[in-house]
Amino acid sequence: MAILDVRDDLRQGREPFTRIMQTVDGLGPDESLELVVPFEPAPLYMVMERRGFSHRAKQTPDGDWRVVFSREKGD
Repeated sequence: MAILDVRDDLRQGREPFTRIMQTVDGLGPDESLELVVPFEPAPLYMVMERRGFSHRAKQTPDGDWRVVFSREKGD
């Protein structure tokens, strides 16, 4: 599983979308991505769904979010 923490990018005003997509493009067929963000990235869910990924999201006790994107079976 690849882990990508984009909290610093967002704090510094950098848009992390390109970095996220580059990481996704580098995943192997059986690999997942765990994304660490300071808010629930709901708009990203649809983008990832179109690319064949499902997600599981969980807010951490410190208020951040960890979202695991996994390829849907059959893709």
